[in-house]
Amino acid sequence: MSGAATASSGDHNNLRLPTPTLDAESQTLLQSISAQGGYAYARMAALAVAGDQSAAEAARDMAWEQLHSGPWHSVLPVWRDAYSMACLNVAKIHFAAGEFAEALGALDMGLIMGGMLLRKDLHDSVLVVSSEARKKTKSLEEASGEFMGEKLVPEVPVDVNEVLKILPCRSLTCRRVEKRSGLSLEGFLRDYFLSGTPVVITNSMAHWPARAKWNHLDYLNAVAGNRTVPVEVGKNYLCSDWKQELVTFSKFLERIRTNKSSPMEPTYLAQHPLFDQINELRDDICIPDYCFVGGGELQSLNAWFGPAGTVTPLHHDPHHNILAQVVGKKYIRLYPSSLQDELYPYSETMLCNSSQVDLDNIDKTEFPKATELEFMDCILEEGEMLYIPPKWWHYVRSLTMSFSVSFWWSNETDSYSS
Repeated sequence: MSGAATASSGDHNNLRLPTPTLDAESQTLLQSISAQGGYAYARMAALAVAGDQSAAEAARDMAWEQLHSGPWHSVLPVWRDAYSMACLNVAKIHFAAGEFAEALGALDMGLIMGGMLLRKDLHDSVLVVSSEARKKTKSLEEASGEFMGEKLVPEVPVDVNEVLKILPCRSLTCRRVEKRSGLSLEGFLRDYFLSGTPVVITNSMAHWPARAKWNHLDYLNAVAGNRTVPVEVGKNYLCSDWKQELVTFSKFLERIRTNKSSPMEPTYLAQHPLFDQINELRDDICIPDYCFVGGGELQSLNAWFGPAGTVTPLHHDPHHNILAQVVGKKYIRLYPSSLQDELYPYSETMLCNSSQVDLDNIDKTEFPKATELEFMDCILEEGEMLYIPPKWWHYVRSLTMSFSVSFWWSNETDSYSS
């Protein structure tokens, strides 16, 4: 970071965040915002550049209101960029004052809610702030060394008899998903990809740094503790009391570690592009070669991290999916796409990929076709990957605290059709 000025721990006057894109685009962006009626925002943004913290926060609040003025898809892109700009200005002021946690919080909000124009400035600023913050605390190098601290999930084998008490009826009684060790790309293509058949792939993740690091609380706190992430609170997204919150990663870890996340209202970091946000965690994983079979493109890379008992209800996704289990264990049940009618999908457009059938408590009167359907299932262990073909219905339950990564990709024909 050649443009970043640093200072000793007692002198924060020289701490500055380099924002080359913002510097080059600010006047054009402010003109566009003013053209959409954002005159007050433009005035506050000008004062923020001069170091007025109240003005910086006021501009951020104005942009935030615009982001919530209607459905997300109807928000004008210029207001997303305005929010990114405001977050950068707030972060600059906090950083100059040596308030690193507050600066990171502002930058994360820009990454989560802002537009694309200033994304590189936001990412680069996170690296600068994180580097300075680590000088005050335990270094990343120390955290990445020999782990002596608390493990999130102890290495204990699954007690199938105990697990069956909490799983849906008939679990582990039908066809098990086949497990293949070190499956070749040719074998994957021939035996599973082309036929659209699930498979568990073992012994293909041992080289991931995440396998050695992510089960350690000290490491996760060191690289991500001050970062802000969106989490889901509630049984699952189909329940009326389900909600979303923004919390620091360290607060999230504390909730799930101390069981402050209750079984009836668990806290879950679900389907979040965490690795676009936190580069250190992205560096700990590798995209499996299987994701390039079919000649398509990677569509999304998401994190799933939560306590035991977390459930993702029965649903299907449009893409090929590899679910990589880094920490902990999960139970997964799968039904082929041909059984769609028997699984009673919701009629609403937003939920049409979700089933009305609650596998944990099937209403046999309302959903009689679902009770005796054949399915495949498995317990996904640490270090294993599950291939889920497009449109296959799947239900997921965490048997322990669990940290997984999903890789969605399209094949070549999908890419052309979209």
